[in-house]
Amino acid sequence: MRKHNLAMCLLASQTLIHDCVTGIPFHCKTNDLEISTARIEFARKHCVAVVIIRHVPLLPSVVSISLKRVAKCAIKVELVNDSLTELKGEIAGPPDTPYEGGNFVLEINVPETYPFNPPKVRFITKIWHPNISSVTGAICLDILKDQWAAAMTLRTVLLSLQALLSAAEPDDPQDAVVAKQYKEHPEMFRQTATHWTFVYAGGPAKIPDLDDKIRRLTDMGIEEHSARVALSSYNWDLERATEHCLFS
Repeated sequence: MRKHNLAMCLLASQTLIHDCVTGIPFHCKTNDLEISTARIEFARKHCVAVVIIRHVPLLPSVVSISLKRVAKCAIKVELVNDSLTELKGEIAGPPDTPYEGGNFVLEINVPETYPFNPPKVRFITKIWHPNISSVTGAICLDILKDQWAAAMTLRTVLLSLQALLSAAEPDDPQDAVVAKQYKEHPEMFRQTATHWTFVYAGGPAKIPDLDDKIRRLTDMGIEEHSARVALSSYNWDLERATEHCLFS
């Protein structure tokens, strides 16, 4: 069994779980200031070390450094209501993809049979990707289904999802409409995914032409997200999207 380094430092009510192997930090919020047996077990299962962050008045610079480090995490996971089965994950959009600069939130449910069965994961943040449902956030990824192995961890899952954002599998789609656009209109797909990242994940790239088309539909009384979905699905053809919204 891998040993876990337990270190005490700064800032009340937050826990930083830091991966022993890759150095990737996981961020966990908690109201408990003690290192509980449950949290140590959480760390053991996911092959991570635990660092409890507490308030230390004499170390303000350490507080600042630690918070900046957490903010720049590529992947994070938080306990929900101190539950070890209900988690919230976050992944940063990979560079050189339409998702770059975005922050994507995930719902993670860990079954009682874990690690022999995979966690159930879905995107809470809306995303335009062939292997992720633009409606429900459901994910098509082999390790979340029949290719799961007991040696895998949540770190494996989150890193695999980042890899999926970098390299979609349009021939095994979760969202057929997105996959069709990805294969037949790759530049339109890239613009659409970039737009969704800007709107829903805080991405940096605004595309005024697409915003203008959405505005024209919302001026007709169509709800903004419905307008965005229709335009995205019809390759930003305003006439077809309008017909879909008004008559379908």
